[in-house]
Amino acid sequence: MSVTPPWLEPLLSTTFFSSCKTHINAPRNECNMYCLDCMESFCFYCKQSWHNDHQLIQIRRSSYHDVVRVVEIQKVLDITGVQTYVINSARVIFLNERPQNQIKNTNAVISGSKSNSHLCEICARYLLDPFRFCSLGCKLVGIKKNGNASFVLSTKKEEEIGKMQERKLLSKEEDEEILIMREGIHKQQVYKSTSSPYSSQQACSNSRRRKGIPHRAPLGP
Repeated sequence: MSVTPPWLEPLLSTTFFSSCKTHINAPRNECNMYCLDCMESFCFYCKQSWHNDHQLIQIRRSSYHDVVRVVEIQKVLDITGVQTYVINSARVIFLNERPQNQIKNTNAVISGSKSNSHLCEICARYLLDPFRFCSLGCKLVGIKKNGNASFVLSTKKEEEIGKMQERKLLSKEEDEEILIMREGIHKQQVYKSTSSPYSSQQACSNSRRRKGIPHRAPLGP
């Protein structure tokens, strides 16, 4: 079995966010999605027409560089060893190596050797956490160079991802049940609040009623 899927290299070499040639005059026509089955980029309208039942991932932008959300890519790819980042409240990884100044790169290597900083094994980019690669592209180069990594999901990881999806589904169902219960309680409270004025008025009127038989004042002689 190959350690890299056949669609990965075409994905990394694809240029995204260009206007779709098929829907050139339509709004939202930027090609920011990728089909793993057809191995091509496409826009929102192409998805509805030709890729509705295919495996898809959406490409996003961060500082003019292409990224993909971890929750999407980890379903089809083992991203172990690749540095992740939190951008717009979502965890993402970069598709390719980002250009960096050669002088800064050299200084990073020198300072990294002194302070044990985390560096990408391929491009020597400074990493925030103890990962091996800064992007999917660098991991691909590392696999070809050393062969000590893989993009293939193991059976155990596939099971873990499946369990995570099941937990999310159950959590969503539980949230819906709680919402329904709250709506029912709210309706009961509204019903009680609308019926309570009549009850309180009736209680007040009853409290003002005189009890027993009224006695007249005695008549004078």
